[in-house]
Amino acid sequence: MNRLYRSTRNRRLTGLIGGISENLGLSSMLLRLIFFISIFATGGTSLLIYFIAALVVPKEPYPADPYGYNSRI
Repeated sequence: MNRLYRSTRNRRLTGLIGGISENLGLSSMLLRLIFFISIFATGGTSLLIYFIAALVVPKEPYPADPYGYNSRI
């Protein structure tokens, strides 16, 4: 199972939704749209949970190489 990180490449605000989309293999735009709708559906509670999760979930230790090579190993 992959560990969840905040993305450094696919980020708009904190990179949390980008990290979730990379971990699940889903479109980040779809997850952002679902999150935006959930803000209104939950009365803002999901926004509070988002910022708490952004504090708890660590950033990526290093960005992944898009070509599959990892020069830090």
